[in-house]
Amino acid sequence: MTAFKSVRSRTLKLVAVPLLLAGLAACASPGFKADVSRFQAELPAPEGESFAVVADDPALAGGLEFALYADLVEAQMERLGYAQADPENASLLVRFDYGVDNGREKVRTTDSGFHDPFWSPWYRSRYYRSRLRGAWGYGFYDPWFGGPEVRSYTVYTSGIDLKIDRAETGKRLFEGKAQAVSTSNRLQHLVPNLVEAMFVDFPGNSGETLRITIKPEETKVRQVNN
Repeated sequence: MTAFKSVRSRTLKLVAVPLLLAGLAACASPGFKADVSRFQAELPAPEGESFAVVADDPALAGGLEFALYADLVEAQMERLGYAQADPENASLLVRFDYGVDNGREKVRTTDSGFHDPFWSPWYRSRYYRSRLRGAWGYGFYDPWFGGPEVRSYTVYTSGIDLKIDRAETGKRLFEGKAQAVSTSNRLQHLVPNLVEAMFVDFPGNSGETLRITIKPEETKVRQVNN
């Protein structure tokens, strides 16, 4: 995949994925949900291998923001047992990119609880109890109040790309994408979660796409769903 275009907050154009549309359910349940796709070809075991994280988009090279997120990838690679090295001396080059799009508007319509006064059993029971007690104003209920509530909000698609090449030959050993749909466009929140999702059960099964949930910091329980 071509590097994401650098437009202010690192906007990107992502192909719509059916799984991503289901990601909006994350708004109603705890945890950060990401769809992770990974492909590999003879990715070597960590022993005796070194790596360097480099920007897949040359425009990011040397940037402080990129360095912040690259640190997250480096920590994950070291956790797996790979040794960090300079790009000139590393046996593996880890090419990294990230971004978030400009968002799109969503509209949600909810029922406010409208009741037909002539058919609603709840209304009739309140009405007759009120008459029997001789208190016409007791428990007053306006059957015409309400109607559908329409609310609009913006959702954003964020993503990271991770590629691993053999430095000496340039042979591609691994490709991975992690994408998420959320109501936030803050890369400082999105990228760390996407990186963590990418490295759950790394390198994974080649050609498989998983829905991975990163639980909040206080629990840090990982859930993987096919």
